[in-house]
Amino acid sequence: MPHSASPRQAGVLILLYPKPAELHFVLTRRAERLGNHSGQISLPGGRVDPDDADAQAAALRETREELGITLAGVDVLGQLSELYVPPSNFIIRPVVAYVPYAPEFVPNVDEVAEVIETALALLLEAHIRGASPRTLVSQSGKTVMTPHYLIAGHIVWGATAMILSELEAVLRLATESGD
Repeated sequence: MPHSASPRQAGVLILLYPKPAELHFVLTRRAERLGNHSGQISLPGGRVDPDDADAQAAALRETREELGITLAGVDVLGQLSELYVPPSNFIIRPVVAYVPYAPEFVPNVDEVAEVIETALALLLEAHIRGASPRTLVSQSGKTVMTPHYLIAGHIVWGATAMILSELEAVLRLATESGD
């Protein structure tokens, strides 16, 4: 992060929930009219508002608003590493939470173009990881190879891919240690 940057604060939610035989999490395809990152695949969440106690509160509030769910019985499990995103000047704090039921999503069409439910175990499958050339604003318009995940026919890259990569590493550690 540049020393001169005064980044905005944001929280995103990795919402885990059971679906018939395994844990799932939800991604969204952002509406095209959202400006920064429009049309991209992301975790639900957003900017910390003055009424939010912190990034965790923002992640929970934004998820409720974007996906039209209550999050009744939510259990916040922890947080992953914060991440600075140069194009939008945000520091994102990813929150991991669990609800003991599969939510019925009623997305806010002004913010969410598509809800993408994904089996958590998919992150451990090698065939969904790749890299492709992308021109990046954060690299002064240079084209660089960027890592991504291929999930439900969508390329998940950028900050969301970095967050999912850390979640994947946590899952691998837990799997190897038998937790």
